[in-house]
Amino acid sequence: MQPAQAPRRQSLLELRVEIPASIYIGSGVALIAALLFVWWLVTALGFVPPLFLPAPAAVVKELFNQISDGALWLDVKASVYRIMVGWVISTLLALPVGILMGNFKFFEGLFEPFIDLFRYMPAVAFVPLTILWMGVGDSQKFSILFIGTFFQQVLMIMDNVKNVQIDLIQISYTFGLSKWEVLRYVVLRAALPGIWDTFRITLGWAWTYLVVAELVAANVGLGYRIMRAQRFLQTDTIILGIIVIGVLGLITDYAFKFSYRLFFPWVEGKRG
Repeated sequence: MQPAQAPRRQSLLELRVEIPASIYIGSGVALIAALLFVWWLVTALGFVPPLFLPAPAAVVKELFNQISDGALWLDVKASVYRIMVGWVISTLLALPVGILMGNFKFFEGLFEPFIDLFRYMPAVAFVPLTILWMGVGDSQKFSILFIGTFFQQVLMIMDNVKNVQIDLIQISYTFGLSKWEVLRYVVLRAALPGIWDTFRITLGWAWTYLVVAELVAANVGLGYRIMRAQRFLQTDTIILGIIVIGVLGLITDYAFKFSYRLFFPWVEGKRG
């Protein structure tokens, strides 16, 4: 009788295989720490002038300055408000349009050419027109965020709906469900996890359009602070604004990921 072989040590590069949580989290933290160290080292050794890349300490100092005078809170509050309103408007309109396009070929043929045309147009090109049409208030900024997210969001929701297996729909008909009952109780429920993921992704896109939305005629906001700092070559303020936007976007991303696990635990289990 041969002795039992010792279990093979699990590789970290196996396809679609879970790894220990400590390694999963630790690797991400280690990479960020390494990048911060390289940043500090490059600036400490004087390889890059402070005008082009300030030291981490200068950015931290600017952070405390903005916290102490209240500027950071005002900018964050204004930008989060604009992001959420613009994204919610886009979502409320994209959701029904995407569902109709995913379920009915008529609506796909009706809307897709128009949406495909507009989704390739850069949102920044609409800044002059939106100012002309809507003035310089928050409505103009909502419209830029809407343009930047709506058209891609519609197509992604359409694909989420189309990914529902046709066999599932046909089987539902055999149980005597009407067309609208199948749409409501089968298709939408099966597509909802994918649609929720689309919400997460498109909200991330909205954050990337923030600077464009606050490019003109803003007096508060993270994008406004970055553009104002550019005029005065305040690189530490620019980097701080970029980092704050990234952190806020990361928070919203992880909020959606957490809620995904909470709302759709059966799908999360299949992913693993």
